Parts: sequence; structure tokens; C-alpha cells
Amino acid sequence: MSSDLDLLYSDVEDDLRSSVRDLLADRCDPTVVVGLYDGDRSLVDALWKPLAVDLGLTGLLVPEDQQGAGATAREAAVVLEELGRAVAPVPFLTSSVVATTLLLEADGDLLPRLATGERTAALVVPLNTAPHGPIPACSVDAAGRLTGVVSAVAGALEADELLVPARDADGTLSLHAVAAADVEVTPTVSLDMTRQLARIRLADAAGRPVLGDAEPSIRRALLAGAALLASEQLGIARWCLEETVAYLMQRHQFGRPLGGFQALKHRLADLSVGVESAAAAARYAAAAVAADDPDVPVAAALAQASCSDLAVTAAEEALQLHGGIGMTWEHPMHLYLKRAKADQIAFGTPGSHRARLAELVDLPGAGA
Repeated sequence: MSSDLDLLYSDVEDDLRSSVRDLLADRCDPTVVVGLYDGDRSLVDALWKPLAVDLGLTGLLVPEDQQGAGATAREAAVVLEELGRAVAPVPFLTSSVVATTLLLEADGDLLPRLATGERTAALVVPLNTAPHGPIPACSVDAAGRLTGVVSAVAGALEADELLVPARDADGTLSLHAVAAADVEVTPTVSLDMTRQLARIRLADAAGRPVLGDAEPSIRRALLAGAALLASEQLGIARWCLEETVAYLMQRHQFGRPLGGFQALKHRLADLSVGVESAAAAARYAAAAVAADDPDVPVAAALAQASCSDLAVTAAEEALQLHGGIGMTWEHPMHLYLKRAKADQIAFGTPGSHRARLAELVDLPGAGA
């Protein structure tokens, strides 16, 4: 672990958090979010525009000379914490983190348009694609026509541009931009409808070359996505813990608050320790990406190995400790459990990240 990375929040980050939280509190009420499960996606555009244009969040990772804010992954991580707290149905992770990181090394005018919020983009790989795993790809012919089918793509329903990895006859992996309107994008019923997945079908689609030898850049973008997803998972876990503590202090049984019973105190204490541990891992991952530290692969694997499971544990504990009310459709708890479960396999499962971490730090195998 690099010892010179500062994990504390700066004043700028605290101010950014306050702005994002205020906007989400005003425009992302859980009673509206739940409408996504009935097919009402009007909240997505209504929420994305103020986040992208009014607060300028879409350009955080883009240099100033390309219409961006010139910020770092630290600020993006703070935004993701707040988006996680609100289970906000916006494509910030897929467009403003993964796609943007990928386009930082590409020529063209797409990156500035992502920075200003004029366009959104999505990388056409399944959501569970790990940075260290195989990269699914379509095929591309000599004329640049793309053919293939990719399922479980996140962010595609909100994207104006699709960034499609493709292999040519020689096996070289390249990246092509395709207008979403020119391909078949089919929504799929997803566990987490606040980040609904889609099936992409390309049949001789015309693509614009973006990157030649694209595999290193794609893996770098997926790595940034995995590292910063931990901050979203941290936001989910913190909301679950805080809401559960507040509920147990309000709910009375046998003439005393439920939060005063020792058995429940122990469960909350264990969860609090887990959340703080996850916070350290998530902040380290964000700081490592921001500093372009050589330890980014280790930090990302560590963050996903811990934060993925912790978010699910926090949501499950919150659901149980809320009792009957937590099981209802009207209570927002199910939104957090679904997001946590969906995030648990995003960019690779916790098990795959633990295995990757073991390789990176030279841990001996089970049979060694």
C-alpha cells in the first residue's frame, strides 16, 4: 500500500457532497424511484440533466482543455457515494467514469461532449466483465461494419453513443463508436431496475474507429469502474446503517427503544465496524486511481473484495432489523438490497477479486 495517499475528505469534496446530496434529496425521492419498476423511466432524464448541466458532474474526470472540470477520481467517488445513498437511476458510473476514462486516450470530439452532458456513452460489455477477465467482443470486417450480440450491458438505455470492442480477422481488439439509434437495444428485466440492463444486437452496423489496440485502455476503464463502484457500495451501506439506527431508536418494544437491546447493539456495532473498514478500502481505491498509483490493481481488487459483500450484508441487516415494514413495497429498503445485489457481481464477483488480489500480492494457493 502506498503510504503517501491521503484518505481524508478535503473541503472541496465535502462541499461537492453537500451539493449533490441536496439535489438528490430534492429530486430523487424513493417513492419516485420505485416507479422504475412499473416502467416509468421519466426520472432518469429529469435527474440526469441537473446533475450533468447544473452541477457539471459529467466532466469531473475530463481535463479542462476538453471542456471538463479537471477533477480526479476522488471527487467522482464522492459523487458515487451520494448516488449510492439515493439509489439514483443515472448513468454516472457507466458514462462519466467508465466511458470517459476509456475516451481519455482517444482522439475525436466525443469526450468534450460527454464532459458537457450533451451526450452519454456506454461501453458495450456485460456488466459482470472483470478488469482482469476475458473481454467479450463483436466482429468487425475490413469496411468497419460491426456484427455481434452482447447481453447485460449497463448504461445502454441512457446512452447516445455505444463504445463497442471488436476483433478483426487478425484477433486485434479495437474500439468503435456507434450511435445507439443505429443498433437494436432491447431492455431486459433486471433485478435492479435503477440500473436496467439491455441486450445489444449489431448487424453490419457502421462504426467509427476510436482506438486501435484498445485492450489496455478497456481494462484500465473497467479497473476504474471497479475501483469507484466501491464508493457507490459504501454509500448504500452507510444509508442502510444510518436508517436502521434511526429506526431502532424510534421503534419501541416493552417500553424501551429497540436500539437499547444488547443483541441489536452488537449487530449494529459489527455492521458499523464493517462500514468503516469498507470506507477505508473504497477511499484507498479512489485515491489510488486519482494519483495513477501503481497500486491501483491491488486497491481495486481489495475494495471490490470487501465492499461488494459489505453492501449486501448492510442491506440484509437493515431489511431484517426494520421488521415487517422493511418487507413492504412502499419502504425503500428493497431498492437498496436490489442495487447492492446487482453491484455485487458488477465488474467481477467478490470471489474473482479475492483471487486476483491473491495473485497480485503473491499469496500462495490453497494447495501450496
